[in-house]
Amino acid sequence: MLIKHNYLLFLLVLLSVSCKEKIQHDEKFVIYQVNPKKQTVKLYWKNSKDEILKSINNLKKEAESKNEKLVFAMNGGMFEPDNSPKGLYIENFKTLKSIDTLQGSGNFYLQPNGIFYITQNHQPDIIETKKFRQNKSIQYATQSGPMLLTEGKINSIFQKDSKNLNIRNGVGILENGEIIFVMSKKEINFYSLALLFKEMGCKNALYLDGYVSRTYLPEKNWIQTDGNFGVMIGVTASK
Repeated sequence: MLIKHNYLLFLLVLLSVSCKEKIQHDEKFVIYQVNPKKQTVKLYWKNSKDEILKSINNLKKEAESKNEKLVFAMNGGMFEPDNSPKGLYIENFKTLKSIDTLQGSGNFYLQPNGIFYITQNHQPDIIETKKFRQNKSIQYATQSGPMLLTEGKINSIFQKDSKNLNIRNGVGILENGEIIFVMSKKEINFYSLALLFKEMGCKNALYLDGYVSRTYLPEKNWIQTDGNFGVMIGVTASK
């Protein structure tokens, strides 16, 4: 009887700790977990009239015009001044921008750079750009940088006490194949964002962008419909 009592007490402690962590995370981050085999996850750049969408509001209108409901949206990587994707961009199996393996300044070129992609079998992955091999099964892909996590390890260039703070968003993949999208509600450094993905069980995670970042997640009362982006990531459902 004492063993059973101690076991129950242990479970209560575990639940208490996990609830506290969840509350803290909800206060600091917008987090959305999606199963791409059960939900529709796509990358967007232009509308049906070949106009660059730019904002989440325009993406929402585009979804509604196709009798779809926008469930979640987030900017999906860095972009050029003309709102074209920075680096590789694949949409519906078509390569609309080629891969960028150059060296340069800015977050995009912090190493290792990476690519988030989804195959025709709805299998997501995040891989270092130098290891990426293009094939016909890739339905969507966006390139960004730097990698936050690689094989469960936080990028070695990040410093725990860095004062390089900004609103930041990123994407990670769980071992069960589900995708986690995260945006910070307050300014944080790279290390803190990478640590969150690690704590949630991701092996690989990719930084998407910084102060321009926006997220649309009405189920958590987080509704940002503005923005001026290149690529966006959206999850839709039939109306």
